This record gives sequence, C-alpha cells and structure tokens, in this order.
Amino acid sequence: MGNYFAILLCLIAPPLLSAAELKEVASFPDQQVTGVGVSTKSGRIFVNFPYWSDQHSISVAEIVNGQPKPFPNEEWNKPGAPASHFVCVQSVVVDDQENLWVLDPAAPKMQAIVRGGAKLVKIDLRSNQVVKTIPFGEDIAPSKSYLNDVRIDTRSGTAFITDSGKGAIVVVNLSNGKARRLLDGHFSTQPEKDFKLVVDGRELIDAQKKTPPQIASDGIALDTRHGYLYYHALTGYALYRIKTAFLTDEQLNEKDLETKVEKVGQTPAPDGMLQAPDGSIYLTDLEHNAVVRWNPATKSIEQILADKRLMWPDTLSWGPKAELYVTASQIEKMPRFNDGVSTRTEPYKLWKITELHR
Repeated sequence: MGNYFAILLCLIAPPLLSAAELKEVASFPDQQVTGVGVSTKSGRIFVNFPYWSDQHSISVAEIVNGQPKPFPNEEWNKPGAPASHFVCVQSVVVDDQENLWVLDPAAPKMQAIVRGGAKLVKIDLRSNQVVKTIPFGEDIAPSKSYLNDVRIDTRSGTAFITDSGKGAIVVVNLSNGKARRLLDGHFSTQPEKDFKLVVDGRELIDAQKKTPPQIASDGIALDTRHGYLYYHALTGYALYRIKTAFLTDEQLNEKDLETKVEKVGQTPAPDGMLQAPDGSIYLTDLEHNAVVRWNPATKSIEQILADKRLMWPDTLSWGPKAELYVTASQIEKMPRFNDGVSTRTEPYKLWKITELHR
C-alpha cells in the first residue's frame, strides 16, 4: 500500500511548472471534439468530431480564424458511401512529412460498426487531397471494437492503433495496407477490473449497464528515439510499453510477443498520451482536470497544469513552438453517464498550454 499512497501524493501535487498557462484556441457550441492534430511545421490545426450524438454535423475540420472548416472538403464530411466518406472519426494526427492521418472506427454512437466504414485515411497537406485509404475488415475491427488512437512511424512506414472497445494493438504496414491485430485480449490492453473512474468527485456509472465504464487500450505514444510504443487503458493506472521492432516482426508468434510487454509504471487514468523529444510521456489526467508528465528514467510523475476548464482533457498534440494542444471533450457530462440526460452547460473547447518547457 505504501507505493499506492506515494503515487496518490504525486497525483494531487500542485503543478511543478507554474509558468504553464492555458489559452483557448477554439470553441464549439454543439460539436463534441475529441482529437486534435497540429503541424509542427506550418502550425495548421485539425480537429475531429465523432458521430456520438444527433447534433453531429461534421467529422474533420481545419481551424481557420478560430472556426472549423470541413476538411479536406465538404463531400468527405457528408453522409455517403462509407468507404469514401467519414462515418465516425475518432482521431486525427499530423506526421512529420506533412500528412494528416484520419482514424475512422465507423461506429456511430459507439454502437455497430458500419460495414466498409472502418479505415485509416491519409491526406497530403500540401495538396489537401486524400492520397490513400486503408480499409479494415472484421478481422481487424470486429464487432464491439472501437479503433481509438493512432501513431505514425514514417521511418518504418507503420501505423500503430489502439482498440478501446475489445482491447488490442493494430499494426498497419502503410506501404501495402496489411494490418495485424496483436495483443488481442492481453491483460496489458484490457481495462483494470473493479476500476472506478472518479471525475469531479463523482464516480462515473454507465446509465445503460448500471456499472462503471470499462474502457480498454486507449492512449498511445510513440518514442521513435528509443523504439518504444507506450499504451494505456483508459480505466486503469498501469502504463505499458513494447519495442516497436517486436510489433513489426511478423515472424514473432503471439505467445512470444506477449513476453515482450513491459509494465513500466503507474500514472493517472488518461485518455490522451503523447511522446516528447526527450522520451518522456505526457498524459491527460481525467480525474484531476490536468496534464502530467511521466519520466521514463525516474518513473516519476509531475503535474504540468491543472485547471477546472479542462473538462475531460482528451487528446494532446505538439504545436510548432512547443505549445501543447489539448481538447476538452466533456465526456463525463454525456447522457451515457448521467441517467440519459446531458449535463453540459458550456461549449466544447480546444486549448493550448503555453510557456511549457519540455
């Protein structure tokens, strides 16, 4: 129990970087934002709005003069053939070669997956055109799965994706589009049993199931310097990692792969995760409206910033001047966790943390 209380003290410690400031970037009255991807070269900002409610009207947008503009165009954001239109986008990520990657689990309202809709879409930011679409069949996105977040390794031409519905890591060869579903059902990709998520002093209960939510592998971070993929269940405190070389080794069988997983520490319960150039990992802290940093050398946690305006800090992205962008998706206020009635009173927000030394 001693270690547990030591961790708890870390979680409630005041911010160590007192100079960090939270600044509003954009506000969305009705569109629930989850993902954000920022180009560190041009500063262009992209967000996504999953199809979780009847208010949904746009999936992917570029923030232009503080307002969301459908991206790459209006057609992709309209209802249409699921293979060539966004269905329910969960994540947007800009790689280091100026491409925007859009992850579409195609599960409106987190229910059934629309046949032919699950996909990873590549958009060239120089031409603003879709240049590649990688579809996922039922072997990769089975029933009750929910592809959640993605990281792109341009050097190896690989995408790494978490499944927060059933719990797995999907590895995609970006050259030929071949995808493999790994660590499926492994304890490291599963929610922690009997875990209770407490947000704003209130335990979250799923209104339909009448039980605490159980959300599997969600946050993901790619440390290319040291060759590690970090991942974390949303409802849990354990942080895991595995060498990307093991994940991309198609000759390694599942049993041997499982032996390569490392449990490396305890952190707050996160939704979003992001790697820093020095190999440290930034995580959102859902239970404390905060963002924290995990140091791989010392296994210690420092709180970067805590602010009540970070209502369910969701996704993180670096900006060109080392600003840290973060979405506030207010998931705790959704009808799902409030007896079928939304308790939201404020717009959804995109923020950035400035004066941040990393």
